[in-house]
Amino acid sequence: MTPPPRRAAVLGSPIAHSLSPVLHRAAYAELGLTHWSYHRFEVDEAGLPAFFEGLDATWAGLSLTMPLKRAVIPLLDGISDTAASVEAVNTVVLTEDGRRVGDNTDIPGMVAALRERGVEKVESAAVLGAGATASSALAALAEICTGPVTAYVRSAARADEMRSWGERLGADVRTEDWSRAEEGLRAPLVIATTPAGATDALATAVPIAPGTLFDVLYEPWPTALATAWSARTGAVVGGLDLLVHQAVLQVEQMTGRFPAPLAAMRDAGEAALAAR
Repeated sequence: MTPPPRRAAVLGSPIAHSLSPVLHRAAYAELGLTHWSYHRFEVDEAGLPAFFEGLDATWAGLSLTMPLKRAVIPLLDGISDTAASVEAVNTVVLTEDGRRVGDNTDIPGMVAALRERGVEKVESAAVLGAGATASSALAALAEICTGPVTAYVRSAARADEMRSWGERLGADVRTEDWSRAEEGLRAPLVIATTPAGATDALATAVPIAPGTLFDVLYEPWPTALATAWSARTGAVVGGLDLLVHQAVLQVEQMTGRFPAPLAAMRDAGEAALAAR
């Protein structure tokens, strides 16, 4: 007997270049979930309530990108402590009893990606920029960094925002002006949360024996900073690592199958990026 269809999707705006369908479909194929499908939908904040109203019992879960990670919260029946800590939901699981529960897999995804490269605890860290993933980065650092986190930002408003997140998350966050970002490259762990091109000028300032760089970009890849870091034989964790690890957790929550096939999902993501 054929199982009933199960649906999942990623929502956001813009969404055309999302790799989530590639990763989730690779997982379904590896797990033999032939009755599962995963698509992408262009949905903005205004259209999100109507999309939710159209969900039926075939739906198992949703992945969310900006600008929906906060907008979705009022539409849910509950959210995890992890999601509440950063006021952002990137995963919605639709339970059998009809509840819609939100979670944030970006934070444990970051921790898992670093752990995969042998980074479990650091004495200090630097965060470059205050981009969309900066709060998740600080939440991850609150778990693995035993000392201060220095955030290098471009404005006083961003500095205030990062310190506020630090207080909320229990991280010892200090701020410096972006003009001093080169100093941050000497930290044992550097997390770059900036948009494409923003850290290119720092590539010539990579120290002789760098620690670990976690650059959350995956396209274009490698960034100039990541290339220079690798040339100095420093460890580099990229945006695809983050994307795959957070998607692994999403697949597990939505399908109830453990463990999700990390290697197959990463291979699919690498192939998709290579084909672009």
